[in-house]
Amino acid sequence: MEAKEHVQTGTRSTPNDALTVLEAQHRAVEKLFKAFERAADDDLEAKAALAQRTCEELSIHTILEEELLYPAAQEALPESGRMDVEEAYIEHFLVKTLVAKLETMKAGEKGFDATFKVLSELVGHHVEEEEEDLFAQLCKSKCDLRALGDRITKRAAELQSKLDAVGSRLVGDRTDML
Repeated sequence: MEAKEHVQTGTRSTPNDALTVLEAQHRAVEKLFKAFERAADDDLEAKAALAQRTCEELSIHTILEEELLYPAAQEALPESGRMDVEEAYIEHFLVKTLVAKLETMKAGEKGFDATFKVLSELVGHHVEEEEEDLFAQLCKSKCDLRALGDRITKRAAELQSKLDAVGSRLVGDRTDML
């Protein structure tokens, strides 16, 4: 399917198309990584808040992609494009491993900053490949990105509601203002 036909279906022209929603999440996490880099070495409260918020955002994001995006991509893409999906699952496994490690650590503890830096680098690599390769392939596919975006938005709200219900965000966390 040509890109022109794809645009005519309206699947990539709205703020709720799947790729626009996921790209916005990518930018939000990049912002958190940059804020962590700017935090003073001795500002452990800021580092802890930023790390927790980043891990929460990544946890929601990986669930959304694994439950909704990747299955849709595997269905919509030809066999040659499915390798990108398989690689993405493996990268998510590594992200989840680092998130789990960070959840057992405290800011200021040996290895905390290094683990967060490796997480940042891994996510940066993953995002770059996903946006340049997988998303580009999906734009050319018959995948209904608008409908998928609606499902992703709904599921993201459900997951965020669960986090909010348990008081997951730190009191005084102002990273959304960065």
